[in-house]
Amino acid sequence: MKLLSEILYKAGLEEVLGSTNLAISSVCFDSRKAKKDGLFVAVRGTQSDGHDFIQNAIERGAAAIVCETMPAEINIRVTYVKVKNSSMALGIIAGNFFDNPSQELKLIGVTGTNGKTTTVTLLFNLFRSLGYKVGLLSTVKNKINNEEIPATHTTPDAISLNELLRKMADEGCQFVFMEVSSHAVVQGRISGLQFSGGVFTNITHDHLDYHKTFNEYIKAKKGFFDQLSEDAFAVVNKDDKNAMVMVQNCKAVVRTFAVKNIADFKCKIIENHLSGLLLNIDGIEVWVKLIGSFNASNILAVYSVAILLKEDKTNVLTALSMLNSVEGRFQHLKSNGGIIGIVDYAHTPDAIKNVLETIKDIRSGNEQVITIIGCGGDRDAAKRPVMAKISSEYSNKVILTSDNPRTENPEAILDAMQSGLDSVDKKKTIRISNRKEAIRAACAIAKPGDIILIAGKGHEKYQEINGVRYPFDDFEILKENILEMNL
Repeated sequence: MKLLSEILYKAGLEEVLGSTNLAISSVCFDSRKAKKDGLFVAVRGTQSDGHDFIQNAIERGAAAIVCETMPAEINIRVTYVKVKNSSMALGIIAGNFFDNPSQELKLIGVTGTNGKTTTVTLLFNLFRSLGYKVGLLSTVKNKINNEEIPATHTTPDAISLNELLRKMADEGCQFVFMEVSSHAVVQGRISGLQFSGGVFTNITHDHLDYHKTFNEYIKAKKGFFDQLSEDAFAVVNKDDKNAMVMVQNCKAVVRTFAVKNIADFKCKIIENHLSGLLLNIDGIEVWVKLIGSFNASNILAVYSVAILLKEDKTNVLTALSMLNSVEGRFQHLKSNGGIIGIVDYAHTPDAIKNVLETIKDIRSGNEQVITIIGCGGDRDAAKRPVMAKISSEYSNKVILTSDNPRTENPEAILDAMQSGLDSVDKKKTIRISNRKEAIRAACAIAKPGDIILIAGKGHEKYQEINGVRYPFDDFEILKENILEMNL
């Protein structure tokens, strides 16, 4: 229990009706979760408006309401607090309710279109290997040291986030590495958090179904760096043309990393094989188990953060050489007959191009590249023809299939993808909307030495169709088909 007056500290109050000298038992923004003596925050969402459910929350026992507009009917037994922005206030309120755990941790946020999950996971594994207690907040999973907690969003809602951070602080975590999505910035989920550092990986075409324009998407990402304090650092990928835009007017100490350009932290790719990369990082050669030039950039981001957190250079490079790749990120296997299967989360034009360029770099030239690709339903439709075109340009054969169609007709998604193909592309492209059958078909036509890429879903263990998540694991299905065919 906490006093309402304490919970509302710095939440941007505009008007208060009733007493703030109340003991509050819980905080929620979903009226169905309202409890006796709880606080309900009415947030305007993309699907519904919390203001429409204020009465529901009161009927369930809420003793206080935070809102942007006072309701027409006022209950004299309830305290009403008007704020300018409920979403932003929710983050601050959640932080106060859980005693602002981010202030007790070194919290590092990683944002960008691609590379977030790989970067935070590698940072988590690196600092664990260096002997620290560490927390992880990622698309794939959340972890508190060895304890794993399933992830439902790239960045959790403000209440779940602060509750997790409180648990991490209570269990002795010194560092927490966290993915920060553009949605989370705009929706105020990270409002009130104290970050020790921020990382920018890159920005390319994605999420325009939500942000509408690329400039708005950039603005959302920049919003994270705008929140950093002068005590924090911001390290950005100088190979991305928008890197310095991210840190314009940023109060934090700004540093840069790059593989191709002049930067504070530099890396050169010496060798690139299916077994890993030989890199020169700040003048020292190091072999890492990750594959592809895009992973050289991710490794360099991790190294940069470790050095900015005052870790020893030699210890960091030694530990980096022992880290394994992240599940669903260029995860590969090789059949007895020499067919190489690769599963990757690539679901943006830039990501699929990076993966296929990496395959191009490591192939001998005689084998076929067979790419299986789909696009998610109810998401940014503009990238569908672009992703199909890129897949065709870099592959000998392309199988267009379902990703997570959600509420859309899978065939309509494939039509949109196919619209980006010319007559030459179409000759090497087939459509199999059933994803399992598409993987089976790729394995059936592959010959020894060929490379099969299954793109889009990566680590996901489900396929979402009309609101239902059915069990589905690309890597397991690939493995089963290769084994069945005795390849």
